[in-house]
Amino acid sequence: MEFQNRKEPSLSEIDVAHHLHPFANTKEYREQGVRVITGGDGVYVIDSSGRRYLDAFAGLWCVNVGYGRREIADAVHAQMISLAYYNTFFGTTTEPTARLAERIVKLAGPDMSHVFFTNSGSEANDTWLRMARLYWTSKGMPNRKIVISRQNSYHGSTIAGASLGGMRHMHEQGDLPIPGIVHIGQPYWYAEGGGLMPDQFGILRARELEEKILELGPENVAAFVAEPVQGTGGVIVPPETYWPEILRICRKYDILLAVDEVITGFGRTGSWFGYQHYGLRPDFCSVAKGLSSGYQPIAAVIVSGRVADAMAHEGGVFQHGFTYSGHPCAAAAALANLNILEREDLVGKIQRDLGPYFAKALHSLNDLAIVGETQAIGLLGSVQLVLDKNKRLRFSKPSDIGMIVRNFCMERDLIVRASQDRILLAPAFVITHEQIDTIIATLRAVLIEIVAALS
Repeated sequence: MEFQNRKEPSLSEIDVAHHLHPFANTKEYREQGVRVITGGDGVYVIDSSGRRYLDAFAGLWCVNVGYGRREIADAVHAQMISLAYYNTFFGTTTEPTARLAERIVKLAGPDMSHVFFTNSGSEANDTWLRMARLYWTSKGMPNRKIVISRQNSYHGSTIAGASLGGMRHMHEQGDLPIPGIVHIGQPYWYAEGGGLMPDQFGILRARELEEKILELGPENVAAFVAEPVQGTGGVIVPPETYWPEILRICRKYDILLAVDEVITGFGRTGSWFGYQHYGLRPDFCSVAKGLSSGYQPIAAVIVSGRVADAMAHEGGVFQHGFTYSGHPCAAAAALANLNILEREDLVGKIQRDLGPYFAKALHSLNDLAIVGETQAIGLLGSVQLVLDKNKRLRFSKPSDIGMIVRNFCMERDLIVRASQDRILLAPAFVITHEQIDTIIATLRAVLIEIVAALS
């Protein structure tokens, strides 16, 4: 009888008992449990209690075409029936893998010629790092190994990815960064610009790259890496003067340029790639999330012609790869996703309609005392929380206020993300004007409530 009355554990309890989560405080999860998501529809997700949330963060910056796209599921199912798996080692390929590489290169523009497939953005950043060093070795300059990155950047959580990234709390675990990776300042005007105008600050921060190159010696520097718009660091849109100066410096010293488009790639900014928005000509572009809208794990490095040609003619064997590089089912999902993006002109709609509407709605929050600034580009947005707006004075514990706002939004069925004292938004491309209005109205109500509580 005692056995019959024993309660079966819930999914949340099973998860806490056996699942270690990414970037998680395991002790807190054990005490509080986890939320079980069971369904998705458009811009909404549903939990195990039937509660429906407006997901203003598209999963993890990735569900660009929205939840519940049967077309992608059908493409994966069909591929699994015909060929569930084969590798891309030993001079073999599969049809969806080859067609996806061709499709990506066409979207990427004339300077880019090849694609190397990985499973995650972290792996993509590991990959181009090795390619950059091989490139310079093939050119007879093996000392060009150092990569310059930025503080508060995010390039993944593998050892190489976390080292490339400039987040101090990640470096504190595992004795990072590894040798050969150095960091310069970020173009975060609101927090670090002082009395400078944004355009002045943009030039100043860009020229830190030149100073670092000269300090290290151009003959020792392989590449510079940056996100076109800092994502995890706070959706920090750089001043307009920043990227033109960075490009000038890279060309002057013949430094390879790697752009991390794991977040911005495939339409998020209103251009297919963020480097197109800023008029850049990179040697490497790492992509992931939007490639399949998160429906399958797939990522890639898009490689310029000059690097790919050097690897083909002078580099020898590239001793690098993954069991699932170019997995045919993941490639099928990505092709179906790109079909939707192109057929429904979702990138064009962001540029012409949704992006401007989203920006205007987000900027309407600037009248609140707790909002220091809002930034928006395409369907990427951020809200800077401040203690004193006139003095640009931030909270003494930035992460606390961010998490308070995030949790208050969750209680009102809205999913946003906090990065320290910035609230981040990245909704799916299928969002409507009315749903954008709901996001902003909910966020406004939460901020007003928090200001009242703080007072």
